[in-house]
Amino acid sequence: MDKRLIPLAVALLISLSSRANCDDTSLPDSSHHNKLYIVASAGGGIYVGGLSFLSLVWYKDHERVPFHFYNDGKGYLQMDKFGHAYAAYWESYAAYHALRWAGLSNNQALIWGGPVGFLFQLPIEIFDGLYEGWGFSWWDVGANAFGSAIFSAQQALWGEQKMLMKFSYSPSGYPKYHHILGETPLESFFLDYNGHTHWLSINLKSVTGLQALPPWLNIAFGYSANGMIKEFENPTWYRGEPFPHLDRYRQYLFSFDIDLTKLPAKRKWVRTALHTINMIKVPFPALEYNRIDGVKFRPIYF
Repeated sequence: MDKRLIPLAVALLISLSSRANCDDTSLPDSSHHNKLYIVASAGGGIYVGGLSFLSLVWYKDHERVPFHFYNDGKGYLQMDKFGHAYAAYWESYAAYHALRWAGLSNNQALIWGGPVGFLFQLPIEIFDGLYEGWGFSWWDVGANAFGSAIFSAQQALWGEQKMLMKFSYSPSGYPKYHHILGETPLESFFLDYNGHTHWLSINLKSVTGLQALPPWLNIAFGYSANGMIKEFENPTWYRGEPFPHLDRYRQYLFSFDIDLTKLPAKRKWVRTALHTINMIKVPFPALEYNRIDGVKFRPIYF
């Protein structure tokens, strides 16, 4: 399992109650101490628990070593870095909205909630620098900062998220080549970057100002990669046999998407569900470009 899922899960837990509310404009700009206590205690408690899990369980089989660095900027064709930015974006998003629900003003929630994605993940990077087999990565730190900045800049400039970071997954077929990509479908979901796609989903009505457009319609630009077995290069031998040649290449995609938060919903539990799953891109047809196939049409892209 990816360590980023720990702070991301915390952020989602913090935000679940807040997302059942109406738009932030309907929230009072006065602190509700009970709600603020809930947000702070729940977020702090669960996050400390997550870090304890890392220290006592995740790293238990790794030797503690002097603090060291690790240059993984070219690893997995940068898919890992997109994952860091995506997690930090949604952690900041969730923290901001949870603080708004607790009654903080827009500026207060942005000041305290905007950096949360970066701050949530920084201790994980420090942990990595203290254990064998890992290392402190400035690339990861930069990606974390970038994800939080995408959220904070939009909220500060426009008071809304005109561009959402989204994620989609489809089994790639590559785990059959090597167990490192997961021995079960669930393991492969976390370990196989070939199946991941990261998207920047842009709301057309909000960006263009055209009132005739439906408020939920987005266009999406995606990035993915294929042919990756290990971080920097594929093995040449596996279990005593020559490993087949697999081209490692990037994929660039264009598609449509739906901003689920813009769909009308009267029931609070429906609004909560829509806000939560809005992290995931809605499947649509897509155009793809890669250096192997050139331009091709994908009738449906998950």
